[in-house]
Amino acid sequence: MTKIILSGCFGKMGRVITECVSQRDDCEIVAGVDIFDGNAPYPVFKSFDELNVDADVVVDFSHPSVLSSLINYCKVKKCPVIVATTGLSEEQKNELYKLSEEVAVFYSANMSLGVNLISALAQKAAKVLGNSFDIEIVEAHHNQKLDAPSGTALMLADAISDSLDYDPEYEFDRHSKRAKREKNEIGIHSVRGGTIVGEHEIIFAGLDEIIKISHSARSKNLFAVGAVNAAVYLNGKPAGLYSMKDMIEE
Repeated sequence: MTKIILSGCFGKMGRVITECVSQRDDCEIVAGVDIFDGNAPYPVFKSFDELNVDADVVVDFSHPSVLSSLINYCKVKKCPVIVATTGLSEEQKNELYKLSEEVAVFYSANMSLGVNLISALAQKAAKVLGNSFDIEIVEAHHNQKLDAPSGTALMLADAISDSLDYDPEYEFDRHSKRAKREKNEIGIHSVRGGTIVGEHEIIFAGLDEIIKISHSARSKNLFAVGAVNAAVYLNGKPAGLYSMKDMIEE
């Protein structure tokens, strides 16, 4: 039985994860951390400094501002952690990489198996098409999402970049300049509206043909299932940096 501490338990994803775990018999949430008030079937603490419950793994779906206290807690307790919070800065990501030298760290911008599959497909397409096709990424999310572009869009762009034989430049703000598209660009575009859970489309536009790879999330449940599966997977793992790719291939 994997014992989980859920950071951001009263957020939208936190509530979905609580419901998801309640329907499983291989894990349980033994405590939550959230600055907001709410009702939960487990004890909830305002911060990691107040937390006095031991667990096998922390699942973090909170806010980038929580990361420092989360890292300190995991260092002291030697507790593995799944970080699914988006909007982390490069400095914060480097802090996670450093933490992985001491404890097991599972980091992914998207916990969906399907998204990680299209990432692999996009890498393959980039190897075949990249030099002769223009590459654009379009992502759409609900009107309450704070960061743009999404962490998943950047994850996809990075995956594609790794498969190209040149160093592309990410173009986020094409409307601000009057110039033709540069060959080495990857355009990344954000749409925000309504209750869109998550849409990602990769466009390979060539001479007289267009190839599209897309993923559509219809509910937050798939992200919750991925995060909980990651928690069970990470329990007992040695220090290191893990991702969805590691979990899928094992």
